[in-house]
Amino acid sequence: MSFAATLGLVALVQIGMPNLFASPDNSATARIAMWGGREIAMLFMASLIAGLATTPYAAFHFHRVTPFGVLANLGAMPVVSALVMPAGLLGLLAAPFGLDSVFWWLMGIGIEWMVAVSRWVAALPGAVGRIPAFGIAPLIAASLGIIVLGLLRTPLRWSGALVLLAAILWGLSARQPDILIAGDGASVAVRGRDGYLHLIRTNKDSFLLKEWLAADADPRDAGRASLADGVSCDESGCVTPLADGRLVALALRVDALADDCSRAALVVTTRPAPPDCAAMVVDRQRLASQSALALTQRGDGFVVQAVRARGTSRPWLPAGAGEGDFDGSLAPKSTAPRIKDATPADTDLQADD
Repeated sequence: MSFAATLGLVALVQIGMPNLFASPDNSATARIAMWGGREIAMLFMASLIAGLATTPYAAFHFHRVTPFGVLANLGAMPVVSALVMPAGLLGLLAAPFGLDSVFWWLMGIGIEWMVAVSRWVAALPGAVGRIPAFGIAPLIAASLGIIVLGLLRTPLRWSGALVLLAAILWGLSARQPDILIAGDGASVAVRGRDGYLHLIRTNKDSFLLKEWLAADADPRDAGRASLADGVSCDESGCVTPLADGRLVALALRVDALADDCSRAALVVTTRPAPPDCAAMVVDRQRLASQSALALTQRGDGFVVQAVRARGTSRPWLPAGAGEGDFDGSLAPKSTAPRIKDATPADTDLQADD
């Protein structure tokens, strides 16, 4: 994000920002007045361009944008530059002599001002825009557009704006998963008919739920009771319907698998699933191999996006033996027709048979 902001500021200087706010050649009083207006305008432009340049990365990593960031910078940055940073530097220089307390006090005043400004801006209507998660490809396209805008000096640079616009539309059109499964199999989120995620969880991992909700651009907090709407649970497990009415089951006990395999379209369990289970299954072996999963419905099956996909081996997490044996999809099991036994019963046999 820092590189993107710097590149945006470099591009702003290249197109002539200093010339846009050059001081007029007139009286000293007018120049002083113009200097203040010029500096405010330059701060506004610098904050705007830096904020726009970092927006794709903030949306990708944090799933949110801050349209009033420029306003916060205008309120806080002058105090940071004039008070906080100088006081901090002078405090470090005065610390060996025991004369630093007054500088930390001044620095604290500036920091309190920054916090007050941030809280005021955050409380404004529409201060936070929520962005659904999107893949790395739109982010790469947005980076390419920013680089073209920032580095080229010919009119061709404006083609980067078209690339950036296409990347934004690409990211906003990304389809969200229909099912999210935690790596330990203890939490499952299922998208229902209302378009929202309905959560099945057997632990209190609030951080995971906050991340799921943020990635789905869902403003609800992890403790909201509505997250469990449509979820039915007992001591053996939980079930909740998909948007098409099919059931997703989280089986907690072995004796629940037989019933879940016959009723649900997808069964999630940390137990070994029976080989004759009629439902699609995410069991202990798959979770151990692929960790957390995101499932997107395709036909009657699902496209699987895994943390550890097939062929993935990282230096800090090398692939173990047997890992990667699962492909990137889940498909309903084909039910073979039973062969009817044509042998007549003993009671149907005649004496001459």
